[in-house]
Amino acid sequence: MASSFAIPRDAAPFADDLALIADAARAAGHVALGYFRQSPEVWWKNEGRSPVSAADFAANECLAEKLRAARPGYGWLSEETEDNAARLSCETLFVIDPIDGTRAFIAGEETWCVSVAVVHRGRPVAGVLYAPALGEEYLAMDGGAALKNGQPIAVSPWHAAKELVLAAPEDLLSQVRGRLGQPVSRHRHVPSLAYRLAMIAEGRIDGTLVKRNSHDWDLAAADLILERAGGALCEMDGARLIYNREDVRHGVLCGASAGLIGPLTAEMRLHDAH
Repeated sequence: MASSFAIPRDAAPFADDLALIADAARAAGHVALGYFRQSPEVWWKNEGRSPVSAADFAANECLAEKLRAARPGYGWLSEETEDNAARLSCETLFVIDPIDGTRAFIAGEETWCVSVAVVHRGRPVAGVLYAPALGEEYLAMDGGAALKNGQPIAVSPWHAAKELVLAAPEDLLSQVRGRLGQPVSRHRHVPSLAYRLAMIAEGRIDGTLVKRNSHDWDLAAADLILERAGGALCEMDGARLIYNREDVRHGVLCGASAGLIGPLTAEMRLHDAH
């Protein structure tokens, strides 16, 4: 199971926040586990495109109770809370997905996680992904190492001779397959985008391509974890993502090790130019 190791309070400016969100994510994960494989009630939102379950709402309530009480001055952005423009005036806020990978959760698959980030001035500075069904916990804070269950993790080294394993929709993968000068295989679909980025951070896969319209809550915690593991999540022009904008949706994205991110985005841009 995930470790509950102590985070040194003087390690970095946001170490206290990391300890706080880690504790909250574990509590929310415990709540969600109570619904897992128990056929929770499910509703459909976004014109029937996205499921949300009773577990999502219960985990969201748990997170809100713990985090908003502890940091009343922080803003709040959660997939399962009605958005409030007041967050735009907050220098620091929580960015929450109480269950990332709800489709997997509903199907009884274990690859779902609680995603919690602290975003400061547009970038994540503390992030936690807690996958309780797998007993996995990923942590990172600005300036520190990326950890899985208390142990440092790193992206897979990239070199031109290796076979790349990418998690991506086939229509995006086809834009780079055969153009990188090395073999590329497609990893099976992982419904949780945050967990997919964590897989890159610990070197289980090499990269991912993400269709447009992912949201801040899908990405913020995993973005930091990937960055601190030696990778990057970026737009097609190579720009890092900015969070807590009025529109929390993003365009086509690429996540990979630092060595691979340039070739991947370059090929995507070249394809679009034609």
